[in-house]
Amino acid sequence: MPISAAQTSALTYVDTLRADLSDWTAQIFSYGETAWREYESAAWYVDLLRKQGFSVEEGSAGMPTAFCAEWSNGPGPTIGMYAEYDAVPGNCQAATTKREPRDGLSFEAGGHTDPHSALGVGSLGGLLATRAAMQRHNIGGTLRFTGEPAEKVRGSKPIHAAQGYYDGLDGMFSFHPFYMLPMCNTVRWDTHCGAAYSMIYRFVCDQPEAWGRSDDAPIPQSHSAVRAPGANDALMTMYMASKALRDSMLTHQGGWSISEAILTAGQATADNLPAGLAEIQYMIRVPTIAMAEQVTSVLDRNAAAAAAMTGCRYGRHWVSKSRPGLANHAMANLVWDALQTVGPPRWDKAAKTVAREIQANLGVEAMDEPFIDEMEKLISPQDADAILRRDLAPSQLNSTSDDYTDMSWHAPTARFYIARPALKAPAGYTYPVWVSNALGGIPATIDPTVLCAAKTLALSAIRLLEDETVRTAAKTEFLERTGGGIGGSRWIPPLCDYPPPIDFRWPEYVTTARGRDWWIPKPSTPEA
Repeated sequence: MPISAAQTSALTYVDTLRADLSDWTAQIFSYGETAWREYESAAWYVDLLRKQGFSVEEGSAGMPTAFCAEWSNGPGPTIGMYAEYDAVPGNCQAATTKREPRDGLSFEAGGHTDPHSALGVGSLGGLLATRAAMQRHNIGGTLRFTGEPAEKVRGSKPIHAAQGYYDGLDGMFSFHPFYMLPMCNTVRWDTHCGAAYSMIYRFVCDQPEAWGRSDDAPIPQSHSAVRAPGANDALMTMYMASKALRDSMLTHQGGWSISEAILTAGQATADNLPAGLAEIQYMIRVPTIAMAEQVTSVLDRNAAAAAAMTGCRYGRHWVSKSRPGLANHAMANLVWDALQTVGPPRWDKAAKTVAREIQANLGVEAMDEPFIDEMEKLISPQDADAILRRDLAPSQLNSTSDDYTDMSWHAPTARFYIARPALKAPAGYTYPVWVSNALGGIPATIDPTVLCAAKTLALSAIRLLEDETVRTAAKTEFLERTGGGIGGSRWIPPLCDYPPPIDFRWPEYVTTARGRDWWIPKPSTPEA
């Protein structure tokens, strides 16, 4: 469809930012900070946004690495966008064509996998281009840009939602880099992401002397006597019991997954002393809140039993309670129109040279066309949804997990995907994980994703600002789907009834007498 003068200005502005967007993406990639510990990344965004004329609230909703930035050009609609910038532990990879960690770090350190470095900067580019067009063409309205830490544990958005940071928006735009079919270069239609619960069970053994005989008489904790099992044993009992009962937690229909990670174990030397503290985190990804509650009830029982058997006390601490996503076809069509105007990302000669070098370094025959064909193709929201639903039961409304879903209950929301670089594989071959991570950090291969996302966002935002008919359609649909909007008869209120879980032993970078390191020390040799 024809684009307006303001939209044309926005596209031109993104092109003027090309070099900056490349440098900015590389900068965030280099930080590689993980959930709740994205100090440098958040500070970088806050500093840049203030220099660009935005007012910025640091530490929004009580989260030290979150922020909320706003810029206004007078009365008008309010548009929302956001950045994510958290990386993943154990995925440290340099932006090079061979497997190697970033300078001075080990492979165990944090690294961008999705990559959120491109997600955040692509969104930032769209934001700045929208502001520039609003200024040039005197378009009234407000831009709100939130910094969202800890997406990998579904962290900030349920908290921001509960405290009203998405209220009052005329539209929210959610972008994510993606390469798995069919969600390449498209917009979600009906099947949005599902619910997710995450919690930490903490086991504490602070009265080991109470562990004793059947008559409750305590047994001294000596080297030759019975000793309390302690927190490590409680954690392992919880871990194995939950593994054993996993098949009984939910029915065998509807895509769901339960994952766990041990955050803290030990707090005792290898002596005849019981471990005093151990913590295990669970992540539950399910289509519905009822399913999440069902799994939680089983895990609670397992934790209570494990604590009772090992002489410990326990507590459950919430990390996330996020809602399933709510569709908005008016918003989806708006973004799909913009994406068709921009077209899919394109990978040039330099990017293909990088890809062939990776293939050669792995002993794979270099290909003339090394990238997956679908990366440079568009697929309509309806066609993508039909493919996505082939493996889903008709009754299943939501699938997979991402906490952008919490935004969708407070404002009309569009969720769209731009292809990220991925390589074709010879028959029977699977690329190691580091390849995808490296491609997400090398400018020649990730910049096309960022540019396409920024342009798509800017076109979408400008149209929503200029076109009252589209805004009305999006709002009307939001009111219908929620039964009246926020507080409506079909509206799901925020589930967040917990403080930001910022004080746990989350993996992070540390500074010691040995210099900057990951919380797991670098090994003295590269092998285990």
